Amino acid sequence: MNDLLKIKNILIIVLGFSLLSCERNVEEESGIITEELCDPAISFTTNIKPIIDNNCIRCHGGNQAPDLRTYENIRNNSERIRTEVVVNRTMPLGGSLSNDQIELVRCWIENGALNN
Repeated sequence: MNDLLKIKNILIIVLGFSLLSCERNVEEESGIITEELCDPAISFTTNIKPIIDNNCIRCHGGNQAPDLRTYENIRNNSERIRTEVVVNRTMPLGGSLSNDQIELVRCWIENGALNN
């Protein structure tokens, strides 16, 4: 009976490790898929500036930091924007962005936040 208990414990441990390894593979695979979908041709003027003008300028138009009225200020604060919009999803206050808009912001920043 002692051998049966040992075998049962070993099977539980093996099953636990199997489940953990499956979970990690899913996360890694989803990260790869997201990176492949990032379009390097996202335009600041066409895609990003309208999102900022329509959702951010009412607070960040010179009255509250960071000031997001110019490309230079937006680029200088791009990591802060990424954190608040993409990672934490705490901005914009009193509003929301669609998943497509959030993805555009993420890709634009990851592609170097170009003035294109």
